[in-house]
Amino acid sequence: MGKKKDIIKLERESVIPVLKNKLIRTLADLIDKRSDRIEFQKLCQRVEYTIRAWYLLQFEDLMQLFSLFEPVHGASKLEQQNLTPEKIDALEQNFLTYLFKVMDKSNFKITTDDEIGVALSAQYRLNLPIKVDETKLDKTLLRRYFQKHPCENLPNFADKYIIFRRGFGIDQRSGYFIIAKINTIIARIWRCFLTVIGLKRLFYGKSSRVSSKVMAEPVEICIESENVQEGLYVERIRIEKLKLSFFNLFGKITIQEPTFQRIIVVYRRASGKKETQRNIYVKHFENIPMADMEIVLPEKKNPGLTPMDWVKFLVSALIGLVTLISSLSIPKADIRVIYGILTAVSVYEKQLDSGRGTLLHLCDEVIQQEVKEVIVAFFMLMMKGKATRKELDLRCEELIKEKFSESCNFDVDDAVEKLEKLGIVSQDNIGNYTCVDVKMANEIIGTTTEEVVLKAKQGDIETTTP
Repeated sequence: MGKKKDIIKLERESVIPVLKNKLIRTLADLIDKRSDRIEFQKLCQRVEYTIRAWYLLQFEDLMQLFSLFEPVHGASKLEQQNLTPEKIDALEQNFLTYLFKVMDKSNFKITTDDEIGVALSAQYRLNLPIKVDETKLDKTLLRRYFQKHPCENLPNFADKYIIFRRGFGIDQRSGYFIIAKINTIIARIWRCFLTVIGLKRLFYGKSSRVSSKVMAEPVEICIESENVQEGLYVERIRIEKLKLSFFNLFGKITIQEPTFQRIIVVYRRASGKKETQRNIYVKHFENIPMADMEIVLPEKKNPGLTPMDWVKFLVSALIGLVTLISSLSIPKADIRVIYGILTAVSVYEKQLDSGRGTLLHLCDEVIQQEVKEVIVAFFMLMMKGKATRKELDLRCEELIKEKFSESCNFDVDDAVEKLEKLGIVSQDNIGNYTCVDVKMANEIIGTTTEEVVLKAKQGDIETTTP
């Protein structure tokens, strides 16, 4: 039997985790004939130019709409437009429609209550109670959107803010973590004491860190090591679950937690003295440990002292023999100051571009992802011959695994749709797909505007060269 561990199962995603240039270079090297290799590289370039042109107008509309609602200058631009409230309502809903489409194309998913429950059923590095001040968040914008565009498994806070996530990773750290160990030992003694005297429910109740659906205990999956599919299961190694004593207090340990590689939070603040009514915030974070997911929540409250905080303070006070007067007046302020510093530092380290920068990044990711899907699918048809959609899907996944040591759930439907739209792949009566010759594919797509511009630019350089 396998050892029972705290393990999270992670689903494979549709994102191809390989840089486009590396992908093209590696695939081109697998083509024996030099002329075909050159034609394939030209095709990759034309595919990208064409797909970029397809999305150009959509992305321009998205950016123009956001310019009316971005927090810095959006209010002044809206005022210049002199629009009615009804028209502004329609524009902001159009923006959300474009945004959610881009998120879907970028393979971002809306986190559900169950996913957040699994993520936050544990503690990792951030062990402070974080809650959202819902009075500071608008409850109309997103509610209107989901009334017109219903979605399954929406979290219970979907009317106030939405958290998108994409990609998984692993955060692993080694150290002594002496303070964290002491806090864990104190917490265990405190819980045991409350259990003995029957007051545990009174102090801890059934409160949740984020929602009522957050589970009280971590999800545990007992599996045999040989049955684990590579990359799909990650063990959570946390101080709170380790066997601790005063004898191993000063030993070095390694902790580990799965991470969300990208998180995007969308929300609107409630209107007030310092906030205009129409601002929409788009925040972008990277490499967030699942157990510390609270750090991305909008409009956080400063925490008050919990019973556990009081216990930790009193124990520290006794050990350090601090004066009674200072101990009565300082603790609440100290914890809030520490909370503010830790939260600010964590957010600064994990946050990427927000607002316009995030949207530009997302638009480029959509293009890069779709280009890679089309290139891989065409390459497999070119090298291996005709295939059904299912066979093509498996071949593409095997190629990525074999040549790049990466796993993904290849989006064959989207790739085939783009190839058919380009006119370089066709389907026969029995469901097999075949591609045209790579040289013919370049002729079908034709010379792109970008190629004409680059050629003209090269001509200008040559004429000006003495």
